[in-house]
Amino acid sequence: MIYLDYAATTPLDERVFEAMLPYLKPDGLHGNPASTHGPGFKARAAVEAARRQVASLIGADASEIIWTSGATESNNLAIKGALEFRGLPKAGKPAHIVTSKTEHKCVLDTCRHLETLGARVTYLKPDADGRVSPEAVMAAITPDTALVSLMWVNNEIGAVNDIERLAPSLRERGVMLHVDAAQAAGKLAIDLAAVPIDLLSLSAHKLYGPKGVGALFVRRKPRARLSPQMHGGGHEQGMRSGTLAPHQVVGMGAACALAAERFEADIAHWSGLRDALWTRLREVPGVLRNGPAEGTRAAPHLLNLSFPGVEGEALRASLGGIAVSSGSACSSATAEPSYVLRALGRDDETANASLRFSFGRKTTLAEIETVARTVIEQVAWLRELSPLPRTW
Repeated sequence: MIYLDYAATTPLDERVFEAMLPYLKPDGLHGNPASTHGPGFKARAAVEAARRQVASLIGADASEIIWTSGATESNNLAIKGALEFRGLPKAGKPAHIVTSKTEHKCVLDTCRHLETLGARVTYLKPDADGRVSPEAVMAAITPDTALVSLMWVNNEIGAVNDIERLAPSLRERGVMLHVDAAQAAGKLAIDLAAVPIDLLSLSAHKLYGPKGVGALFVRRKPRARLSPQMHGGGHEQGMRSGTLAPHQVVGMGAACALAAERFEADIAHWSGLRDALWTRLREVPGVLRNGPAEGTRAAPHLLNLSFPGVEGEALRASLGGIAVSSGSACSSATAEPSYVLRALGRDDETANASLRFSFGRKTTLAEIETVARTVIEQVAWLRELSPLPRTW
């Protein structure tokens, strides 16, 4: 199996596994980080060391890192928590959120939930490259706007929003900015000391850490205030109660430290693989590159292509030895074309006939060649079988 679905999840790095192991062994370091005795102090020290590692990757202070179960929880805590702290939405106190149509489902569904409570949400349409411009965001701001939530890197097409330029403008207007950076951490240089983002979500399993742990950056100066979504013992500065899992927290810290250490090498490797695959697959007649155009700013680890003239499920089934995702958002009961690609103007058939390739540290050029050859062969074969007129 050739694995090219690293945007969905990454394997646990061996060095991360080794860092986690002492906290998983039956006779290992099993203390509760909240306990006030020797084992608890050791666990707490490990948790705080990991907090510093996460903060270092994104140019933050360790006190600004709140542990969560992943980016989904971080996004919920950021969006709901920011509005609830301000007593919004509430009758007589309008609440307005600005986001985009191509955000991750956990952001879109959170915003839709808040709409049922009375909030008003503006869903911005991206441009042809999948980006939402700072100008479009600022044009949507009203006196009632409480929050902007915009992802840094789109998880399907690799479009990079200009957060560096947007953030200062929102700060001047007094509007909070939340950024989903699950696909950006370790792939883009992030310096929160220089970019005035208020809230930023992270996930460990997107950068070779364990599943089930993430973090939310909550700026201290000026302070971003949140109402907790989980209540209990007041852990994590009162923002996220619950006993921490030191093995997972240590794993995320180790993954972030490794991402910082390997940053330049990883970027060069992934972008080289992306460009090599595109060079081969652009030979396919009618192939469409979804998202950022070649030569423009894009995430290094993602390439999304549509192959008109083939049925999407048949194409994916024909790639049995290759693990890639489609551009479709599928559930156990239904499958529908990707809402991200439809927001870019792709019709349902074209959106369904798409493949998202995402690359990892162990992906090789030999694997890229095998994938390219297989896709070219299968697209040609499926087009020959198709009764549809040739439009590509």
